[in-house]
Amino acid sequence: MNPRTPRRRQTIFVGSKIRALRKERDLTQAELANRIGVQQSDLCRMENGEYKVSLETLFRILAVFGMDIGSFFREEFAAHTPTDADQELLLMFSRLDEAARVEVLDFIRYKAARRAETWRS
Repeated sequence: MNPRTPRRRQTIFVGSKIRALRKERDLTQAELANRIGVQQSDLCRMENGEYKVSLETLFRILAVFGMDIGSFFREEFAAHTPTDADQELLLMFSRLDEAARVEVLDFIRYKAARRAETWRS
């Protein structure tokens, strides 16, 4: 896989983030692997960006770390500079009633989950 593709960058980001969090919590690969129910060699490959982390596995890892998925990806999103389209979207969203906001958020979550499934496979 080309290291410059968005999927590859995402796989590398997720793996390096898992490694950093594991080390911050003074866990060995063997300890974390045991707690999430995978082989240590598989966790090693995930951390190295050689193996895509399934959503199920990522959620088990996040449970061990006491994090939600938003916190996990916060750094990646913080580096994003809002565009005019982003600002327009926020403005339009703020003008919706509560029911419409819920509907829009549900749709965005659905699309994000579908995209996550795509990069996972």
